[in-house]
Amino acid sequence: MSVVNISCYKFVTLSDREALRADLVRRCLGLGLQGTILLAPEGINVFLAGSREAIDAIVATLWADSRFTDLQPKKSLSAEPPFRKMRVRLKKEIITMKHPLIRPEEGRAPSVAAATLKQWLDRGCDDEGRPVVMLDTRNDYEIAAGSFEHAVDYGIGIFSEFPLRLAEHRADYVGKTVVSFCTGGIRCEKAAIHMQETGIERVYQLEGGILKYFEEVGGAHYRGDCFVFDEREALSADLQQAAGRVHR
Repeated sequence: MSVVNISCYKFVTLSDREALRADLVRRCLGLGLQGTILLAPEGINVFLAGSREAIDAIVATLWADSRFTDLQPKKSLSAEPPFRKMRVRLKKEIITMKHPLIRPEEGRAPSVAAATLKQWLDRGCDDEGRPVVMLDTRNDYEIAAGSFEHAVDYGIGIFSEFPLRLAEHRADYVGKTVVSFCTGGIRCEKAAIHMQETGIERVYQLEGGILKYFEEVGGAHYRGDCFVFDEREALSADLQQAAGRVHR
């Protein structure tokens, strides 16, 4: 497999999006990359595929910008690029929640690393003995591909439905530790901040999402595959295209 796929994001104020877009378009096309980069006032979201040399070059370009030096791309391999073109798009939000007062750049919710979460799930409680609830913040069609064992989900069709559904179930989390999770970390980061703001006492976000969990500890306590927003459709716990999925 010769194609390297990366995804990463960061919540950071971007006031030069037009110039940044032009620079990234030029650089990505010059490197022969395919994929999508989203730029919003609240930050950047990156999904790219290309040769190892091209990926290393674009990551170096991003790291050279002081705003992006701490980007930590999640990597997987594929036989072919799972994208058909290269796009750099300007958006209102890099993930739409329609809660403009939620600004992750101003303070994140606590995160839990994959290895620590696995330990919690192995023994059924966190380090303080609290029951752990896994809360899937993804959409229903994503969850259909797979999720953590016994995870709670609200069957939402779009992420902007999450706050209302959470309000209906807020009491369910009293005395428990809630770990929000998603594919790569971006939605569960916003969701965790929102849960904190609604008064839920003990909330964590899964650092790096499901893909980082797969990368660091494999598929323990996870059932099925992880839906991804490219032509591979879903990845198994070994970060390969899931069996039965046809590259289109």
